Amino acid sequence: MSSNCIFFGWNRSLPGRERMSAEHFQAFGEYLAAQQRNGAIQSFEAVFLDPHGGDLNGFFLIKGESAKLDQLIASDEWVTHQIRAMVHLDRGGGVRGASGELIAQRMAAWLKEIPAK
Repeated sequence: MSSNCIFFGWNRSLPGRERMSAEHFQAFGEYLAAQQRNGAIQSFEAVFLDPHGGDLNGFFLIKGESAKLDQLIASDEWVTHQIRAMVHLDRGGGVRGASGELIAQRMAAWLKEIPAK
């Protein structure tokens, strides 16, 4: 089953590495903008969540075609950004997902798995 987005979220900067996080946030945004201009992704959005006591405080939502997202996350640049994030973020990580038109497909697959009464 295909996916059409990547959710990359984090809790917070590791103590003492806040400046590194700010610099990498800027660099990662520039990287994603370049990927959008080049057609590798369709769009991306950065979101900072309001304080709520949880361990997810921000994320990037990156949208694109499944095959192009596969190529993106296999690239050396992507891997380097992920490694950089590991150095300065608490609980940073990405996961593939479905949004938009793929929701109906996922819902249909889910409904088929519900046992009949």
